[in-house]
Amino acid sequence: MAATSINISNYSDALVVLGTAGVVVPLVRRSGLSPVLGYLGAGALLGPLGLGSFHTQLPGLFWFTVSDAQNVEGIAELGVVFLLFLIGLELSFQRLLAMRRLVFGLGGLQVLVTGTLLAAIAIEAGQTPTNAVILGASLSLSSTAIVLELLSNQERLNITVGRASFSVLLAQDLAVIPILMFISIVAAGTGTSVLKSLGTALLQAAVAVAAIALFGRLLRPLFRLVTSTRSTELFIAAVLFVIIAASMIAYEAGLSMALGAFVAGLLLAETEYRKAIEAIVEPFKGLLLGIFFFTVGMEIDFREILREPVLLAGGVAGLIAVKSLLLIGLARLFRLSSPVAVEMGLLLGPGGEFAFVGISMATGLSLLGAELASFALAVTSVTMALTPALSFIGRRLAARLRAAGPVASELTVAPLLEQQRHAIVVGYGRVGKVVCALLKEHNIPYIAADSDGAIVTHDRRDGHDVYYGDASDPNFLEVCGLSRAVGVIVTIHTHDLIDDIVEHVRALRPDILIVARARDAEHARHLYSLGATDAVPETVEASLQLSEAALVGLGVPAGPVIASIHEKRDEIRHTLQDAARQAGRDTIRSVRQKTRRPRRKRAG
Repeated sequence: MAATSINISNYSDALVVLGTAGVVVPLVRRSGLSPVLGYLGAGALLGPLGLGSFHTQLPGLFWFTVSDAQNVEGIAELGVVFLLFLIGLELSFQRLLAMRRLVFGLGGLQVLVTGTLLAAIAIEAGQTPTNAVILGASLSLSSTAIVLELLSNQERLNITVGRASFSVLLAQDLAVIPILMFISIVAAGTGTSVLKSLGTALLQAAVAVAAIALFGRLLRPLFRLVTSTRSTELFIAAVLFVIIAASMIAYEAGLSMALGAFVAGLLLAETEYRKAIEAIVEPFKGLLLGIFFFTVGMEIDFREILREPVLLAGGVAGLIAVKSLLLIGLARLFRLSSPVAVEMGLLLGPGGEFAFVGISMATGLSLLGAELASFALAVTSVTMALTPALSFIGRRLAARLRAAGPVASELTVAPLLEQQRHAIVVGYGRVGKVVCALLKEHNIPYIAADSDGAIVTHDRRDGHDVYYGDASDPNFLEVCGLSRAVGVIVTIHTHDLIDDIVEHVRALRPDILIVARARDAEHARHLYSLGATDAVPETVEASLQLSEAALVGLGVPAGPVIASIHEKRDEIRHTLQDAARQAGRDTIRSVRQKTRRPRRKRAG
């Protein structure tokens, strides 16, 4: 039987991309730069327009460069699909309603005005109106990935400039869908047939969105069925099926796959499965988006930079100047302070990753020439590389300006998480419901989660704000905002699961409050040894409540009874904590004795 022939270049190119993710990006992170820039730079250096163009002269480069971009472009497209799915998943009508003035006002005007001005400049430079509109719309967008990562690393997402920047970036992300639709419509016909193509495309879009919405009505029953199996593998498969199925529905209608994924994310955003889905998708999104940026970098032609360095420098300076000045003016128009306007203008002045998507799509559809597209992508990539430096300059300039005027109410809305300084309640049974009710009574924000899909669905129908998910999964804890939480309260009754949650939470957050339910005193001692701040044994608490009821019933005044019960509870708690500490010391002493070398006997 003859051996099946394979194309080894497919595997070698995938090996280069994975090697970039495993080696190059960690080195870039250690240097303090954005991993997005690492992927872009690695793609440009190792791609077919970089060192990959020399692999025929130097065969050894075959295993370290990408010889054919098409070998990885297919999976890279999924990175954009997953990114827009998460954008849709993170949106909520409440957030959009609270931030509508800045999102649809400031952000919408920024895209419209900047795109129009850039298109006018392109027309003056001799481009056709169609090319000019595509270039203007694509270059008006900024880099969501780089800007949000910069602000997050600087812990500035929750200050005014972070929230204002997030509002504009959110508007830009929403604008991606109509931009991609416009490119598809224009590619479908020219001249008098454009109107016909526009009508057909809009009809197809309406049918596709209706089909996805109808598909979305089946999502809750689907996930309810999957969660009843308590299988993580089936849940992952269901999530991936929903994303790809919605994308394919949009693709078959002649629309962008990203549009289908975005609508699917919106449909799932208000469900009880949102947090668990985010925890599942995040690792896939990071890897696929990294591959996407690598393929974007492969389209950067260093020869383009060397061919017209002066023209390229002028394009870079012009793009940053136009976008920054327009955004500063619009921000002041919306009554943002001068420091915020200046810093945000410089931060969002560079181009973004979706410029590569729009321009590459237009090039593939023969709307833009290869030389023009190469120059536009080179300008965009250089401006993106300058984003950290521009952010530093913006902060310095903002520090020299005096803030004036009150902070707009929209800027008090948290940009990425629903809660800040909240509690995470694990388990939403009878105990969890009582805990959440008391937290709500005392105005303490919380996120409740339970791993029983049927219970979560029933409680959501009754109006309870609870999410499905496995709290023993560190990814799920991160999605629930563990890094910003002030406490974790474990109310479930499964012994091993309680231990896992306490251990994971303490490893991720050594400083956080952990209050855990325990089965008995022995279990409570074990939880203290794992790092629980407080453990409440069911048997002990039941005995204390029985004693309180008996003493009051026997005629002892309630005040002294409650005081003595509190004293007894504190005494038991301290006893258990001391026992846990002593057990830890005994364990360490035992290990030391076992590992200590026996002494040699002296000769008589």
